[in-house]
Amino acid sequence: MKRYRSHVFVMIALAIVLLGGWQNGLRHALLDLRFAWQSRQVSGDIVVIAIDASSIDRIGVWPWPRVLYAELIRQLEKADVQDIALDVDFSTPSDASSDRNFAEALQNAGGSVVLPSFQQPRTDKTTLHVNRPLQQFAEHSWPAVVNVEVGPDGLVRRYPFGEKLDGKFMPSMAAVLAGQYAEKRAPFLIDFSIRTAGIPKVSFADVLRGDPATLQKLQGKKVIIGGTALELGDRFSVPNGAIASGPVLQTLAAESLLQNRALQWTSHVVTLTGLALLALIMLFSWRRLSAGKRVALLAATAVALEAGAFTLQAAFPLILDTSLIQIAIIVYIAAIALDEIDIKDLLGRVAESRFQRVAMALGDGLICTDSSYLITVWNPGATAIFGYLPEEMIGRPFDEICARDGAVATSSFSIKNAAHLAAGSVVEFDGRRSNGEVFPVEASFSGWQGTDGFQFGAILRDISVRKREAERIRYLAEHDTLTGLINRNTLHAGLAAMIAKAEAESCEVALLVVGLDGFQQINHMLGHASGDLVLRGISERLTTAIPVSGMVARLSGDEFAVAVRMSDIAENVSRFAEQIGASFEAPLLAGNRQHRVRVSIGAAVFPGGGRSADELLSNSHLALSRAKASKRGGHVLFEDAIRRELQTRLTLEAELAAAAEHDEFELFYQPQLHLADGRLIGAEALIRWRHPVRGLVSPAEFMPIVNTSPISERMAEWVLDTACAKAAAWERSGHKLRIGVNLSPSQFQSGDLAGSVAQALARSGLSPTSLELEITEDILLHDEKGALNTFLKIQELGVRIVFDDFGTGFASLSYLKKFPLDGLKIDRSFVFGLLANPDDAAIVSSTIGLSKQLGLSVIAEGIEDRATADFLVRMGCEEGQGYFFGRPMPARDFEAKFLITPAAAEVA
Repeated sequence: MKRYRSHVFVMIALAIVLLGGWQNGLRHALLDLRFAWQSRQVSGDIVVIAIDASSIDRIGVWPWPRVLYAELIRQLEKADVQDIALDVDFSTPSDASSDRNFAEALQNAGGSVVLPSFQQPRTDKTTLHVNRPLQQFAEHSWPAVVNVEVGPDGLVRRYPFGEKLDGKFMPSMAAVLAGQYAEKRAPFLIDFSIRTAGIPKVSFADVLRGDPATLQKLQGKKVIIGGTALELGDRFSVPNGAIASGPVLQTLAAESLLQNRALQWTSHVVTLTGLALLALIMLFSWRRLSAGKRVALLAATAVALEAGAFTLQAAFPLILDTSLIQIAIIVYIAAIALDEIDIKDLLGRVAESRFQRVAMALGDGLICTDSSYLITVWNPGATAIFGYLPEEMIGRPFDEICARDGAVATSSFSIKNAAHLAAGSVVEFDGRRSNGEVFPVEASFSGWQGTDGFQFGAILRDISVRKREAERIRYLAEHDTLTGLINRNTLHAGLAAMIAKAEAESCEVALLVVGLDGFQQINHMLGHASGDLVLRGISERLTTAIPVSGMVARLSGDEFAVAVRMSDIAENVSRFAEQIGASFEAPLLAGNRQHRVRVSIGAAVFPGGGRSADELLSNSHLALSRAKASKRGGHVLFEDAIRRELQTRLTLEAELAAAAEHDEFELFYQPQLHLADGRLIGAEALIRWRHPVRGLVSPAEFMPIVNTSPISERMAEWVLDTACAKAAAWERSGHKLRIGVNLSPSQFQSGDLAGSVAQALARSGLSPTSLELEITEDILLHDEKGALNTFLKIQELGVRIVFDDFGTGFASLSYLKKFPLDGLKIDRSFVFGLLANPDDAAIVSSTIGLSKQLGLSVIAEGIEDRATADFLVRMGCEEGQGYFFGRPMPARDFEAKFLITPAAAEVA
């Protein structure tokens, strides 16, 4: 049995490797090494049209509208390319006209375009969702799968000829380009010896602008269009530490097929045969050859095996799996080594040198002394810490490494005291390096009885870095990392101390909170890097504007605080605030750009403006809020009236909450008529508050508070439900009217406005076409992308969306282009002066004409007389509302006036 022991050892080791699957790592490493040694050129038949960073910068928007892809296809047709593969997602609709343009381009391409489909996990992560091109695109293109398989090691190696999606086979993109997509062919290994650097690439922007030289490169080629820019994230890890973008990976797979390099592993039979031959060779040579010759034979076998595998892979699309054979060779070499080692002698040497090896390998410093505290052991860790070599320190007193003299450090540390502490006790003392540098040391001492008497040992660490990090952490906890100013917590502590001292000396302390006006515009227009430079410049200017005894702190993103003793400034608080504001009149140099910065200041003075740090901070912020609201660029000194206004607001908020509980709100309805014939077409629902004491409260008094209070969403939902219920009742009685409901910002922030609208329609039974939701620009400013998605969902329900107060905002025209609107309402401010003001008339006329060209309905608000109504009719305006037709009125009055007379009519 002894003669077969080594061979059994090899068999057991191989079994363990197979059970653990550890051979896969070596197999892939050997394959990657062969890829690195080989170098194949690309055929050049496939060109990558890269959506690179340059193209994104030149085009200037992202995601791109589909008209750009349509124009690209037309340019490629001019270049007479063979096939066009787009590695871009076309599974969701975009702008309708853009989608039609793209579909027409596909149709004109005559079926030469390949569009991708792919699977991705659903939100529940238990099933897969198939993303396919929209039907209007799929009708004029070839389908192809672009999914790739990422291995357990995070690398892409295998590539399928296709996949079954919903039970039907769909070829992969590379297989379509290569013309090889048999359904039953197994996935293959991409040949990564084909160099990606040789793949022809052109920029999307160059093709789009029809650059002649670029189009010439594409003539007669096949092309793949896809993202290569880092920010797009379409990138995969491939062998040998490389990163390949999606289109480049698809090109490599296609090149592998075109060059007949669709690699496959050899069968397990080949591997088993190789293992059997290796075992026979070792059985024959084990006792016939010396250990050295057997090792040489195994090494030669390993080299010959890899050379053969390299040659086979270079000549044929076959990969010889040599991993198990190479592992067997390594285990055989280990068995030969174990067979030659004298275990008992080895254990003896290990026992003798154990302590020495531990001491020398210890990362920390280890110093041992005898009972007289003379050093007997000095390990490399101690040399690294103190700079002394062992021969310099062996036999010298331990205290020589302690800093005990001079002005730099004086220490009461003594090893005589520390060495007798309990084992494991940690002490700190100042050490001295060989170059004289003094630094903090942490030491753990212990003692034991040795053969030569009692001995001591110390494990030492250089904690200078830890001390510096502790100082750094303390600094970060007390300061703002961007500007270097103290932060809110440090200001609070300093302000509390300043107040305590001022109280004892009967003097005043002023706290000024400085807020930047319009700072977000700098961040949005120039980027946060420029904004950071501006904040640093502001901190420097504030620091120079206050006395040395004062404090400047950064409170938040664009808010700073200045705290000073009134006795340290030569003027009163108002004058001091004016001086700070005036210091920003000169342009602020930030980087290579000058900025004009305006600040608003809120100030509070101890003791009248607050008797504690918390009160001063709170009251200064209240004054700043008043300054920003009433006089941007100015200053406001806190007074009790400001807090009383806040308390009044809080009281009104509480009353509003109680009003909602007690059903004190009511909807009024203002009629909307067809201007040409006076037909009633709808009504706008407007909320009113019947206060039990004050009577009917104007919406202008309470709605601004409602829109910024927690009850906003609840009230908006009540308005929607109530309006829908009333309109549904009218509809059931034979009066199908369009009911208009104003949306609030809180409804968008809730995240499911479309769901709320659908539920309101379902509860009331109102026809979706009878509901019209009115939006204003302030709703769109917060989240344009989220608003667009919400509008699309609402329009799918059949509900109309109109733009209210059109013409009064900053970007109304751009919103007509961005958002899927059904109509707009001309603001009353233009209609009031329509007859007397030519400018208002021109604006209204242009708006009506623009609406008709865009296919939008238009309604004029604020019509006060017949002359204005007739003038609007001549301009082409079809609908209107205003006091001329009727003021907002309760539902019962509206019904009595309009629904029981011939004026009532159905919506056209």
